[in-house]
Amino acid sequence: MNLSILFSEPYRKIAKDGLWDNNVVLTQNLALCPLLAVTGTATNGLGMGLATMVVMLASNAAVSASRHLIPAEIRIPIFVLLIAALVTLVDLFLNAWMHELHKVLGLFIPLIVTNCVILGRAEAFASKQEVLPSMWDGLMMGVGFTAAMVVLGAMREISSAGTLFANASVLLGESFQFLETVLIPEYKGFLLMALPPGGFIMLGFMVALKRLFDRKAAEKPVQPAAPIEAAVVE
Repeated sequence: MNLSILFSEPYRKIAKDGLWDNNVVLTQNLALCPLLAVTGTATNGLGMGLATMVVMLASNAAVSASRHLIPAEIRIPIFVLLIAALVTLVDLFLNAWMHELHKVLGLFIPLIVTNCVILGRAEAFASKQEVLPSMWDGLMMGVGFTAAMVVLGAMREISSAGTLFANASVLLGESFQFLETVLIPEYKGFLLMALPPGGFIMLGFMVALKRLFDRKAAEKPVQPAAPIEAAVVE
């Protein structure tokens, strides 16, 4: 497979949509239930984001590969069954290999099935496109969602405990120990940021900042091309 195709204009647009322009959290304001519930720390946000990203990538690939075999009248129930099967596999994997993280995320892993973003991308994109662009769309949407969860979790964790990626080695494995950082030693903490209201407050700041950046980018004047001076031949 020629990976250079990923740098073509259509694939760049898919990436830009998933990461920024059509970000699941910051633009669509979807999947807020797991976002606000499990992002007490950056570690939890990373774990939940990666699990969702895997399901989104695999579901897009499965829906695209079988799109010609699925009758249009029953496509939605079949999409839900495919997503449920993938979520079950992810749930079993986390329970077997990352049990501590599985206990922290709890019910929110099975609830990935009800994440309207995954079903929405399967219906709006994967069911109409080839496998490779569908997988790329699922990956970029998943990365954008994971990034939003990690940033929100990091902001809440720093303001509530003064740490970053606390217990990463316990929840994600020893290989993630390098992420654990104490940014503010002997910090007494700000309890509000660890509670659900703190999640709403930080999410509001993130959405406001994104819209501010988009507005500034739209107002930025386009620089005219410099005139090409004719060469003077002596």
